[in-house]
Amino acid sequence: MEGDCLSCIKYLMFIFNFFIFLGGAFLLGVGIWVLVDPTGFREIVAANPLLFTGVYVILAMGGMLFLLGFLGCCGAIRENKCLLLFFFLLILIIFLAELAAAILAFIFREHLTRSYFTKELKTYYQGSNSSDVFTATWNTIMTSFECCGVNGAEDFDQYSLFRHLNPSTVVPEACCRRNLLTNKEECLKDNMPIRNKGCYSAVVDYFETYIYMAGALAIVVLTIELFAMVFAMCLFRGIQ
Repeated sequence: MEGDCLSCIKYLMFIFNFFIFLGGAFLLGVGIWVLVDPTGFREIVAANPLLFTGVYVILAMGGMLFLLGFLGCCGAIRENKCLLLFFFLLILIIFLAELAAAILAFIFREHLTRSYFTKELKTYYQGSNSSDVFTATWNTIMTSFECCGVNGAEDFDQYSLFRHLNPSTVVPEACCRRNLLTNKEECLKDNMPIRNKGCYSAVVDYFETYIYMAGALAIVVLTIELFAMVFAMCLFRGIQ
Protein backbone atom coordinates (compact mmCIF):
# COMPACT_ATOMS: atom_id res chain seq x y z
CA MET A 1 0.00 0.00 0.00
CA GLU A 2 1.33 3.43 -0.91
CA GLY A 3 2.61 5.59 1.93
CA ASP A 4 0.18 8.46 1.38
CA CYS A 5 -2.84 6.13 1.24
CA LEU A 6 -1.68 4.29 4.37
CA SER A 7 -1.18 7.56 6.19
CA CYS A 8 -4.65 8.73 5.16
CA ILE A 9 -6.27 5.50 6.43
CA LYS A 10 -4.29 5.74 9.66
CA TYR A 11 -5.58 9.20 10.48
CA LEU A 12 -9.12 8.41 9.34
CA MET A 13 -9.12 5.41 11.65
CA PHE A 14 -7.84 7.59 14.46
CA ILE A 15 -10.74 10.01 13.89
CA PHE A 16 -13.36 7.23 13.84
CA ASN A 17 -11.94 5.68 16.99
CA PHE A 18 -11.87 9.04 18.67
CA PHE A 19 -15.63 9.29 18.09
CA ILE A 20 -16.06 5.76 19.49
CA PHE A 21 -14.02 6.87 22.48
CA LEU A 22 -16.31 9.88 22.98
CA GLY A 23 -19.42 7.68 22.57
CA GLY A 24 -18.16 5.32 25.25
CA ALA A 25 -17.44 8.24 27.56
CA PHE A 26 -20.97 9.57 26.97
CA LEU A 27 -22.57 6.20 27.81
CA LEU A 28 -20.44 5.94 30.95
CA GLY A 29 -21.53 9.43 31.95
CA VAL A 30 -25.22 8.62 31.41
CA GLY A 31 -24.98 5.41 33.42
CA ILE A 32 -23.15 7.06 36.30
CA TRP A 33 -25.58 9.99 36.32
CA VAL A 34 -28.58 7.66 36.57
CA LEU A 35 -26.99 5.83 39.52
CA VAL A 36 -26.03 8.95 41.49
CA ASP A 37 -28.73 11.40 40.37
CA PRO A 38 -30.28 12.98 43.50
CA THR A 39 -33.47 14.22 41.82
CA GLY A 40 -35.37 10.92 42.06
CA PHE A 41 -34.62 9.13 38.79
CA ARG A 42 -32.39 6.75 40.70
CA GLU A 43 -35.39 5.53 42.70
CA ILE A 44 -37.37 4.89 39.51
CA VAL A 45 -34.55 2.75 38.15
CA ALA A 46 -33.96 0.94 41.45
CA ALA A 47 -37.64 0.02 41.72
CA ASN A 48 -37.60 -1.82 38.42
CA PRO A 49 -35.20 -4.76 37.88
CA LEU A 50 -35.35 -4.38 34.09
CA LEU A 51 -34.28 -0.73 34.17
CA PHE A 52 -31.74 -1.46 36.90
CA THR A 53 -30.13 -4.14 34.72
CA GLY A 54 -30.26 -1.81 31.72
CA VAL A 55 -28.20 0.82 33.54
CA TYR A 56 -25.39 -1.67 34.14
CA VAL A 57 -25.61 -2.81 30.52
CA ILE A 58 -25.13 0.83 29.48
CA LEU A 59 -22.17 1.13 31.86
CA ALA A 60 -20.59 -2.06 30.52
CA MET A 61 -21.15 -1.02 26.90
CA GLY A 62 -19.78 2.45 27.58
CA GLY A 63 -16.70 1.04 29.28
CA MET A 64 -16.11 -1.37 26.39
CA LEU A 65 -16.45 1.35 23.75
CA PHE A 66 -14.23 3.65 25.81
CA LEU A 67 -11.53 0.96 25.92
CA LEU A 68 -11.91 0.05 22.25
CA GLY A 69 -11.68 3.67 21.17
CA PHE A 70 -8.50 4.04 23.16
CA LEU A 71 -7.00 0.83 21.73
CA GLY A 72 -8.00 1.81 18.20
CA CYS A 73 -6.41 5.24 18.50
CA CYS A 74 -3.18 3.77 19.92
CA GLY A 75 -3.08 0.99 17.32
CA ALA A 76 -3.58 3.45 14.46
CA ILE A 77 -1.02 6.02 15.58
CA ARG A 78 1.62 3.45 16.58
CA GLU A 79 0.80 1.15 13.61
CA ASN A 80 0.74 -1.86 15.93
CA LYS A 81 -0.66 -4.95 14.15
CA CYS A 82 -1.50 -6.82 17.37
CA LEU A 83 -3.55 -3.91 18.72
CA LEU A 84 -5.28 -3.47 15.38
CA LEU A 85 -6.25 -7.15 15.12
CA PHE A 86 -7.43 -7.25 18.73
CA PHE A 87 -9.44 -4.08 18.13
CA PHE A 88 -11.00 -5.49 14.94
CA LEU A 89 -12.14 -8.74 16.57
CA LEU A 90 -13.61 -7.05 19.64
CA ILE A 91 -15.45 -4.36 17.74
CA LEU A 92 -16.81 -6.99 15.32
CA ILE A 93 -18.32 -8.89 18.27
CA ILE A 94 -19.78 -5.69 19.73
CA PHE A 95 -21.11 -4.60 16.33
CA LEU A 96 -22.95 -7.90 15.80
CA ALA A 97 -24.31 -7.86 19.38
CA GLU A 98 -25.56 -4.27 19.03
CA LEU A 99 -27.14 -5.01 15.66
CA ALA A 100 -28.95 -8.08 17.01
CA ALA A 101 -30.10 -6.19 20.12
CA ALA A 102 -31.37 -3.27 18.03
CA ILE A 103 -33.36 -5.58 15.73
CA LEU A 104 -34.90 -7.49 18.65
CA ALA A 105 -35.70 -4.26 20.52
CA PHE A 106 -37.42 -2.83 17.43
CA ILE A 107 -39.47 -5.98 16.82
CA PHE A 108 -40.55 -6.68 20.40
CA ARG A 109 -40.30 -3.18 21.90
CA GLU A 110 -43.99 -2.55 22.65
CA HIS A 111 -45.21 -6.07 23.39
CA LEU A 112 -42.47 -6.89 25.88
CA THR A 113 -42.44 -3.54 27.68
CA ARG A 114 -46.22 -3.21 27.94
CA SER A 115 -46.64 -6.77 29.18
CA TYR A 116 -43.78 -6.48 31.62
CA PHE A 117 -44.85 -3.19 33.18
CA THR A 118 -48.50 -4.24 33.33
CA LYS A 119 -47.56 -7.42 35.19
CA GLU A 120 -45.30 -5.48 37.56
CA LEU A 121 -48.00 -2.90 38.27
CA LYS A 122 -50.64 -5.52 39.04
CA THR A 123 -48.24 -7.45 41.27
CA TYR A 124 -46.56 -4.72 43.33
CA TYR A 125 -48.63 -1.52 43.25
CA GLN A 126 -50.26 -0.98 46.68
CA GLY A 127 -52.02 2.40 46.69
CA SER A 128 -51.66 6.17 46.86
CA ASN A 129 -50.77 6.28 50.57
CA SER A 130 -48.15 3.55 50.49
CA SER A 131 -44.52 4.39 51.29
CA ASP A 132 -43.26 1.53 49.12
CA VAL A 133 -40.63 2.75 46.62
CA PHE A 134 -42.25 1.00 43.65
CA THR A 135 -45.69 2.40 44.50
CA ALA A 136 -44.37 5.91 45.19
CA THR A 137 -42.56 5.87 41.85
CA TRP A 138 -45.74 4.93 39.98
CA ASN A 139 -47.70 7.63 41.84
CA THR A 140 -45.13 10.18 40.74
CA ILE A 141 -45.30 8.99 37.12
CA MET A 142 -49.11 9.03 37.03
CA THR A 143 -49.25 12.48 38.56
CA SER A 144 -46.46 13.99 36.45
CA PHE A 145 -47.65 12.60 33.10
CA GLU A 146 -51.38 12.86 33.96
CA CYS A 147 -52.00 9.21 33.17
CA CYS A 148 -53.37 6.09 34.85
CA GLY A 149 -51.80 2.64 34.93
CA VAL A 150 -49.77 1.23 32.06
CA ASN A 151 -52.63 0.87 29.57
CA GLY A 152 -55.35 2.78 31.45
CA ALA A 153 -57.54 2.58 34.54
CA GLU A 154 -58.49 -0.99 33.64
CA ASP A 155 -55.10 -2.14 34.93
CA PHE A 156 -56.43 -1.72 38.46
CA ASP A 157 -58.93 -4.56 38.19
CA GLN A 158 -59.83 -7.35 40.61
CA TYR A 159 -56.63 -9.19 39.70
CA SER A 160 -54.33 -6.43 40.94
CA LEU A 161 -52.80 -6.16 44.40
CA PHE A 162 -54.22 -2.63 44.65
CA ARG A 163 -57.83 -3.83 44.50
CA HIS A 164 -57.16 -6.57 47.04
CA LEU A 165 -55.74 -4.01 49.47
CA ASN A 166 -58.37 -1.36 48.61
CA PRO A 167 -61.57 -3.27 47.74
CA SER A 168 -63.83 -0.20 48.06
CA THR A 169 -61.71 1.97 45.77
CA VAL A 170 -61.84 1.81 41.98
CA VAL A 171 -58.62 3.64 41.05
CA PRO A 172 -55.68 5.19 42.95
CA GLU A 173 -55.90 8.83 43.94
CA ALA A 174 -53.04 9.56 41.51
CA CYS A 175 -55.42 8.69 38.64
CA CYS A 176 -57.98 11.32 39.64
CA ARG A 177 -58.44 14.29 37.35
CA ARG A 178 -59.01 16.92 39.99
CA ASN A 179 -60.84 20.18 39.36
CA LEU A 180 -63.09 22.61 41.23
CA LEU A 181 -66.21 20.48 40.71
CA THR A 182 -64.66 17.13 41.62
CA ASN A 183 -63.47 15.91 44.97
CA LYS A 184 -61.32 12.92 45.71
CA GLU A 185 -64.15 10.76 47.06
CA GLU A 186 -66.18 11.13 43.84
CA CYS A 187 -63.23 10.07 41.75
CA LEU A 188 -62.28 7.07 43.85
CA LYS A 189 -65.80 5.69 44.21
CA ASP A 190 -67.58 6.60 40.98
CA ASN A 191 -64.71 5.89 38.57
CA MET A 192 -65.79 8.84 36.42
CA PRO A 193 -63.43 11.86 36.54
CA ILE A 194 -60.22 9.88 35.99
CA ARG A 195 -57.34 10.11 33.58
CA ASN A 196 -58.03 7.53 30.89
CA LYS A 197 -54.69 7.66 29.07
CA GLY A 198 -52.20 4.93 29.96
CA CYS A 199 -48.77 5.93 31.19
CA TYR A 200 -47.00 3.86 28.54
CA SER A 201 -48.49 5.96 25.74
CA ALA A 202 -48.05 9.18 27.73
CA VAL A 203 -44.35 8.56 28.40
CA VAL A 204 -43.67 7.42 24.82
CA ASP A 205 -45.42 10.52 23.45
CA TYR A 206 -43.46 12.76 25.80
CA PHE A 207 -40.08 11.23 24.91
CA GLU A 208 -40.89 10.58 21.24
CA THR A 209 -38.33 13.09 19.98
CA TYR A 210 -35.63 11.66 22.24
CA ILE A 211 -36.48 8.10 21.13
CA TYR A 212 -35.92 9.06 17.50
CA MET A 213 -32.72 10.84 18.45
CA ALA A 214 -31.52 7.73 20.28
CA GLY A 215 -32.35 5.61 17.22
CA ALA A 216 -30.47 7.99 14.93
CA LEU A 217 -27.52 8.00 17.33
CA ALA A 218 -27.49 4.19 17.35
CA ILE A 219 -27.36 4.14 13.53
CA VAL A 220 -24.51 6.65 13.55
CA VAL A 221 -22.59 4.58 16.13
CA LEU A 222 -23.03 1.38 14.09
CA THR A 223 -21.87 3.18 10.94
CA ILE A 224 -18.79 4.54 12.70
CA GLU A 225 -17.97 1.09 14.06
CA LEU A 226 -18.33 -0.41 10.57
CA PHE A 227 -15.96 2.14 9.05
CA ALA A 228 -13.55 1.67 11.95
CA MET A 229 -13.42 -2.09 11.24
CA VAL A 230 -12.80 -1.50 7.53
CA PHE A 231 -10.01 0.97 8.19
CA ALA A 232 -8.49 -1.26 10.87
CA MET A 233 -8.26 -4.21 8.45
CA CYS A 234 -6.91 -2.00 5.63
CA LEU A 235 -4.28 -0.56 7.96
CA PHE A 236 -3.46 -4.03 9.30
CA ARG A 237 -2.88 -5.36 5.76
CA GLY A 238 -0.93 -2.27 4.71
CA ILE A 239 1.59 -2.26 7.57
CA GLN A 240 4.87 -3.87 6.51
